[in-house]
Amino acid sequence: MTARLIVSKMEQKISAEELLAQYAKGERNFEGIDLEEADLFEADLREINLKGSNLTQVYLPYANLSQASLQAAQLQQAQLGDAQLYNVNLSGAMLRGANLSRANLRYANLRGADLSGANLQGADLSKADLGGADLSKANFSRANLENANLAGAQLRSTNFFNAQNVNFVKADLDETTIFPDGHWQSIS
Repeated sequence: MTARLIVSKMEQKISAEELLAQYAKGERNFEGIDLEEADLFEADLREINLKGSNLTQVYLPYANLSQASLQAAQLQQAQLGDAQLYNVNLSGAMLRGANLSRANLRYANLRGADLSGANLQGADLSKADLGGADLSKANFSRANLENANLAGAQLRSTNFFNAQNVNFVKADLDETTIFPDGHWQSIS
């Protein structure tokens, strides 16, 4: 019976109101649902499971998704500015062009995620794992990356101007990467 519930959810488009109502009743497993363009402004969805869900262009500023499972979720063009994403699992998620400005992504798992073109200005990525992520053309200006893992991350045309505590060891960068001091640096 559990398998049927998950299969039906994988094909199900639900409204923001329905999601919030089910969450308020204690449901946490929303794996594979379709919430494209849903308005979840300031929603408190701690520990929710949205693995593999379609959250394209979802509106989640100031939302709390701490300790949520968003593995392989589709979050293209999502609005997550000022969101609480502490210890969230976004491994393999598609976040192209997403707005994560000033978001709390401390301890987040972003391994293998696609954040190309994403806005992470002023975000806190302390101890986040960005290993193997595509960060091409992303904006990390004024972001805090203290003890963040960038090993294997693609940093082509990525902006780190005024970013703090960036460790480029083992990152895949080139002459188009903008360093915290605002300069491009020769990779020789």
